[in-house]
Amino acid sequence: MAPLAAVTALALGTVDAAVAQSMEPLSYTNSPIGLNFLIAGYAYQTGSVLVDPSLPLKNVHATVDSAILAYSRVIDCWGQSGSVAVVVPYAWLSASGDVFAQSRNVDRTGLSDLALRLSVNLYGAAALSLEQFAGYHQDVIVGVSLVVTAPSGQYIPSKLVNIGTNRWSAKPELGLSKKVGLWTFEAAAGVTFFSDNDEFFGNNVHRQDPLFAVQGHVIYNFNRKLWASLDGTYYTGGRTSLNGNLDNDLQRDSRSGATLAYSLARHNSIKLYFSSGVTARAGSDFKIYGIAWQYRWGAGL
Repeated sequence: MAPLAAVTALALGTVDAAVAQSMEPLSYTNSPIGLNFLIAGYAYQTGSVLVDPSLPLKNVHATVDSAILAYSRVIDCWGQSGSVAVVVPYAWLSASGDVFAQSRNVDRTGLSDLALRLSVNLYGAAALSLEQFAGYHQDVIVGVSLVVTAPSGQYIPSKLVNIGTNRWSAKPELGLSKKVGLWTFEAAAGVTFFSDNDEFFGNNVHRQDPLFAVQGHVIYNFNRKLWASLDGTYYTGGRTSLNGNLDNDLQRDSRSGATLAYSLARHNSIKLYFSSGVTARAGSDFKIYGIAWQYRWGAGL
């Protein structure tokens, strides 16, 4: 089963980029050149939310229902395999919290920030046709990727809570994958950079320091159709400032999760995933439950 290495992160206007918190097993793998993936997914997120300390918000809890539509294609990158992907998310958000010590509720519905991903394997994943791929056996794969989110989501400067972030982000990452028998071990390290939001609530300028993240996956392949993964990530940094005044919100957070994927037929597969916060110094402590359907075609499949 060839996985989609795409961003499924949903960003809220008051949440530090979920791109840095995402966990995607088998992001650095090999697939036949010219293979296409179409993904439709749903995720339910619930938990506490990190807000800017300068805002009059306390005890914020949110539930988010999100749907994604994604497309990815495997490409030849100078003799090694790579992929390009685009993810379009849509969200239904319901949040509650204290504003100036008074309880308030808010609902938002709209598009989230568009995500684009380019992945290039540097070693161990030769660009192969479908016929050649039948004889391929993975050993060590080294790859790099770049995820960019665009300020395309719904954003209202006069509102405290938004679905979009009104800023760009870019996350370069280095990944390593090693297969040993039925097991695959993966590790990746990346850093997310953010542009300024100069239309932050109250006509303020909101800045955020880079957010560093590492993630790891232990994957077991039961057979050609079924695999499962235990996932973990740790991220730190991301301190924010409002009009140049630093906030006390340095993040040192960790999350764990699990993924189960099954190939239903030659062209279709389904994936279930879950993640939860383990430690949260200043980040969001939330749970995510998700399901995704994948349709693949091309490359002579």
